[in-house]
Amino acid sequence: MKEARTTGHISRGPRRGPHHTALAVLWACALLLTGCAAGPPGQRMGHGPAEPPGTTATTVPPGLAGHYRQKLRWTPCAEQPSFQCTTLRAPLDYARPEAGDIFLVATRKKATGTGARHIGSLLFNPGGPGEPAITSLWSFAGAFSPAVRASYDLVAVDPRGVGSSTPVNCGDDTAGTPAAVRRPRGPGGPDENGPDKNGPDFAAADKAARETATACERGAGRLLPHVGTLDSARDLELVRALLGDERLHYLGFSYGSYLGASYAGLFPSRVGRMLLDGAVDPTLDGVHSLLGQARGYQIAWDSFAADCAARPACPVGRSAAEAGAALDALVDALDRAPLRQGKDVVVDGDSLISAVTTALMAPAWEKLRAALREVGTGDTTTVQELGGAFEDSGFSGDAYVAITCLSGSLGARATPRQARAALPEFVRTSPRFGRYFADQLSTCAHWPVPADQPAGPITAPGAPPILVVGTTRDPATPYTEARALARLLSSGRLLTYDGDGHTAYLRSVGCVDDAVDGYLTHGQLPPAGTVCT
Repeated sequence: MKEARTTGHISRGPRRGPHHTALAVLWACALLLTGCAAGPPGQRMGHGPAEPPGTTATTVPPGLAGHYRQKLRWTPCAEQPSFQCTTLRAPLDYARPEAGDIFLVATRKKATGTGARHIGSLLFNPGGPGEPAITSLWSFAGAFSPAVRASYDLVAVDPRGVGSSTPVNCGDDTAGTPAAVRRPRGPGGPDENGPDKNGPDFAAADKAARETATACERGAGRLLPHVGTLDSARDLELVRALLGDERLHYLGFSYGSYLGASYAGLFPSRVGRMLLDGAVDPTLDGVHSLLGQARGYQIAWDSFAADCAARPACPVGRSAAEAGAALDALVDALDRAPLRQGKDVVVDGDSLISAVTTALMAPAWEKLRAALREVGTGDTTTVQELGGAFEDSGFSGDAYVAITCLSGSLGARATPRQARAALPEFVRTSPRFGRYFADQLSTCAHWPVPADQPAGPITAPGAPPILVVGTTRDPATPYTEARALARLLSSGRLLTYDGDGHTAYLRSVGCVDDAVDGYLTHGQLPPAGTVCT
């Protein structure tokens, strides 16, 4: 779950799901954290067994009897009565269950089929980190095919730290994302005595990272060691058992693919039918993950620019080179003279880059052409529309940082000097977006909790076939990462979509939807080497 996170008025995390419509406010109030205490680091995945002894659908891991014997009480959700909601307890620290509990909130849409047609529950995660799963499932449960709806109860759990589950709350004195400092400007080189000339202000980014870390330690310190992906994967295992399913059937987009792979690494014998779309390569460290994203957005922009150039009245010129120069000029003009819309809305270069990255993910090229055309005349309607979808999604910047910084594959901890040294490679890799991603290199530099999940291979030995979907011009989770994960998993199978945008399933790509539905409903993998267009 990756995406360009720009500075300024529209800020968001790098790994998000496939659909970003405005979402309803969740029915439940935020639940309070009780009895929190720090715990030991988690376990590297893919390097030996990790399943608690005796973990099956009916037996209980040692020390967790009270949690595994809960009874879920499903009632109609207040905001969406056609769905059911429930709350369950999970241990704050799986290594020390006596340290206290946190709470997880889940939603369910019952299957339309019964008897032999009903396979079980399909656990769903839309991406993130920091993205609520419940409201996302409410938003597009109707996109699933009748066959999938007949086969599965659709279930979503807001991960620990996110949404209506026990939240990470760093207080009002932090934007939650260290990258929300200032927009990097132009191709200038580093200045050892201060901010880069015409480049990212790495000193300011580092200062913001320190302030965010301090605020989060003060506001949510006892929770911070326990909101990582490994603990969320253990929560999925708890939910699987409480639902009464013998195996976990799972659908994860973007960051959700990393969560699903993490589960498979911990509990390979409990994996059912698992789809990982917009996959994350767990062997990349935070720096190379950001570099890959920068490359991915450059590829996506070049694809858009080539399409635009072939159309009459393209607002950014008649070639990819002209398009890049035109975008740079628009961004610079907005930085020099931001457009003010009413009392509180200021649209600057940051806002435009945010709109561009949003449109590239969708993909929404018609809207992007409109945004670029309008902003040149002083009209920011479409720019604001593209950015507003993220502001309304319930995304938590606090949770994003807290979860990201516990993973060696997601969070970068570069010093200002290290970030400056890396900048030229980012700019070479991505002339349009490299500076923005380089500005995130210090996100976790001062985080008070060490990562509990180092970058490394996830193999899930003994797991049944796992289907990995990759899109060739995916900007947020580049196709190279899907190929890498499919190779790493002992039972991985890659399905390729030769297309644009972030993720492929449930985007009306018939070939992809048919292949995935066949896998989910009948366990039939697409033939090796399948490419959909």
